[in-house]
Amino acid sequence: MNTIVKKLQFFFKRVFDFLTAFLGLILLSPLFIIIAILIKADSDGNVFLKQERIGKNGLLFLPFKFRTMVEGAINKGLRYTVSENDERITKIGKFLRKWGIDELPQLINILRGEMSLVGPRPTFRYQVEKYNNFEKKRLLVKPGLTGWAIIHGRNSLTWEDRIKYDVWYVENWSLRLDAKIIFKTFYLIFIKQEGVYGKGGINDSFEK
Repeated sequence: MNTIVKKLQFFFKRVFDFLTAFLGLILLSPLFIIIAILIKADSDGNVFLKQERIGKNGLLFLPFKFRTMVEGAINKGLRYTVSENDERITKIGKFLRKWGIDELPQLINILRGEMSLVGPRPTFRYQVEKYNNFEKKRLLVKPGLTGWAIIHGRNSLTWEDRIKYDVWYVENWSLRLDAKIIFKTFYLIFIKQEGVYGKGGINDSFEK
């Protein structure tokens, strides 16, 4: 792909991201209000979980996410690792995680240009600090709401496999590939309903 064509594709990707996020936030705002009420009724704490993640070129940002666990969960139990029967997950949180609804507020981050609809999922600082040169390629594009790794197993993948899929996406990106990922994401979440948790019901943690 020559430089001019690639720049045009990235431009159209940003336009599509912006318009989709803008319309999505308008259409989903009534649902967001209902979810916010249910979260507050289910447990004490904020409606949104905002934790620092690393974005494109290593920049820090705060992705929006509906809180699905008890307040201060990161300092309890398995910390960054989440299991299917994790006691930290709230009742409404289990439903939101199953359908991927907890991630939808990240449309705000997409609107702001911090994320894209498609790309590697944003990760914690402690994970990025352990990246080797191959793994750092994940940071060459904006993190996404969904991605190539998501449609190949979601959270059931090991971190090693997840990173391989993400780097392949970075090296082979195109608008056609993005469209394929978006359609397959709907199929994975709403039809197959697979990959919410990893092997044995526990999500793989990134440890080195």
